[in-house]
Amino acid sequence: MELFIVIAALAGIGIGIAASATVLRKKLEKKSAEVLKEAEEKAEMIKKDKILQAKEKFLQLKSEHEKVIQERNNALQKSENRLKQREASFSQKQDELQRKQKEVDSIRSNLNNQLDIVAKKQAELDKAQQKQVEQLETISGLSAAEAKSQLAETLKEEARTEAQTQIDDIIEEAKMTANRQAKKIVIETIQRTAAEHAIENTVSVFNLENDEIKGRIIGREGRNIRALENLTGVEIIIDDSPEAILLSGFDPVRREIARLALHKLVTDGRIHPARIEEVVAKTSQQIEQEIIETGKRTAIDLGIHNLHHELIRMIGRMKYRSSYGQNLLQHSKEVANLCATMATELGLNPKKAKRAGLLHDIGKVPDNEPDLPHAVLGMKLAEKYKEKPDVCNAIGAHHDEVEMESLIAPIVQVCDAISGARPGARREVVESYIERLNHLEELALSYPGVVKTYAIQAGRELRVIVGADKVSDNEANKLSHDITRQIQDEMTYPGQIKVTVIRETRAVNYAK
Repeated sequence: MELFIVIAALAGIGIGIAASATVLRKKLEKKSAEVLKEAEEKAEMIKKDKILQAKEKFLQLKSEHEKVIQERNNALQKSENRLKQREASFSQKQDELQRKQKEVDSIRSNLNNQLDIVAKKQAELDKAQQKQVEQLETISGLSAAEAKSQLAETLKEEARTEAQTQIDDIIEEAKMTANRQAKKIVIETIQRTAAEHAIENTVSVFNLENDEIKGRIIGREGRNIRALENLTGVEIIIDDSPEAILLSGFDPVRREIARLALHKLVTDGRIHPARIEEVVAKTSQQIEQEIIETGKRTAIDLGIHNLHHELIRMIGRMKYRSSYGQNLLQHSKEVANLCATMATELGLNPKKAKRAGLLHDIGKVPDNEPDLPHAVLGMKLAEKYKEKPDVCNAIGAHHDEVEMESLIAPIVQVCDAISGARPGARREVVESYIERLNHLEELALSYPGVVKTYAIQAGRELRVIVGADKVSDNEANKLSHDITRQIQDEMTYPGQIKVTVIRETRAVNYAK
């Protein structure tokens, strides 16, 4: 009986478990259906969201593509406009060439007319000579040989006198014409040459993202900054300036190496003496390569070929040098273009003039600094690297250290003065500038008879006012020459200084 009860209880429990399992299964199936439906709804929402994002991305790409196409169309339009401008400029130059050709033809025609007049005068002179010979033979009764000898001497003296007179007139006319023509050529050369005024400083500013980097640059007990200064030869100034460091030095190459090295170190984040030494060495090699590339690119841009590789390297170094604040490479390129223009106007070789203009200041950028003027040193370097003699002479003579032996030499000298004398091209320290102006005025005041002096035009002209009762007109001319000579002997200045002596007589009375 007990066994039957146990079996019945177990059967009841089994039936309960089966019923519970059935209910649980139905619940799970219902829950699974709900989860599946919810997942499908989420999938549908995600699908719609992705489709919307894809449409937005498509519209964005389409907009960027249209923007690129518009930029390319604008660039193409600009190129077409530049081409049209060049065509107009070429047409204008062609018209100018035709006009000059007509002027040359007119001058040739005038010269032929003058030659015809000279031939006619010569024929008249021959007739007069024949007549005089006949008269001498009749009147003097001399022999033919004696008459010819006497007549020859007379005609020689007359011809010599007349020729000297004509020579003097021709020389005077040539001086006037040459002066006018020279001014015209110089003005046209300046107008046709576009120049950029590149002012260089002795300080470079390195900007920082925040002032916390300054401590890392200085390093423990200043070891990082000492290592950087010792390796580059540049003074690094870290003061209260927010987010900035000053790199000070008179060598622009060293300043550029220090700036690039510091940029690499800050970007990389690893700043310690060993890393600084490695970065400075790599940066120095990079700058050296850039120097060579700059020299090559400059020679190609100017159309100058067959330069020695050392000369190309020196041209590249000019990029990191300055003269009175004017970038030396820009100055040399400008002088080269000016020389080519002026040589063309004068009928000389423009390529040779351009070559001499580009190389005229290479004496300022040698690896070592010998005790020679830069013009003479540049001439010796050009001779060393097999440049032609007239180019070498033009380099050495552009500051009158050596005698000019070719027509290119004065062109280089003039174009160098034009480039350096452009307003704003060069800059001097304020103290030395003011000191030079004061020295100019005091120098002129030291002469007797001088009442007042004024240095004007940024020190390029000195006006000297003298008393009319103390200095005559002839003495005023001599005074101007003496002051000019003393300025040349005692002062250093860029370009030239014009000395104007003013002498005036005033008669003052009063009507009462």
